[in-house]
Amino acid sequence: MVQYTLAQSPEVLIDVPGRDSNKAREKAMDQLMALMDDDQLPTALDDGFNPKDFIEVKDQKTEPSEEENEVVDAVQVLSNFSKLKVKVQGSREEALKVRELIDLLFTDEVIDEEQIEELNNGFKTLKTFAQNNLRYRDAQIEAESAREVLDSALNLPSKKK
Repeated sequence: MVQYTLAQSPEVLIDVPGRDSNKAREKAMDQLMALMDDDQLPTALDDGFNPKDFIEVKDQKTEPSEEENEVVDAVQVLSNFSKLKVKVQGSREEALKVRELIDLLFTDEVIDEEQIEELNNGFKTLKTFAQNNLRYRDAQIEAESAREVLDSALNLPSKKK
């Protein structure tokens, strides 16, 4: 569907099936003549008019709706949530090993040099894991809401645990 208007009367819109072509402009001209015959044209075309004078109306870009913005935000939240999950899973095993070494500090057992070095090198991993794990748990609540927004947009039943 192509839509035309007139420079003299931009409020007049003429719809013609198909794409912009000479044939479509001729059909629009027929509709324009009918509007003129019925005195429905708000302006006089004193200088004459030909099909090349039509102005094609292009689809105007519309701003996304609030619902579309919510879907975009929900996808972003879920993307961040998945990245946090990957980070947490990737460092979990190593962090738990470091955590076991920390337990050794509170016993009367002797800790050898290798374990102390492993412990000192593992603090950064442990800190990173703990921070990511906290972020992951906080993000989980937001991700649940994001999943509900997506389920609503996809017409799926909400999945609550």
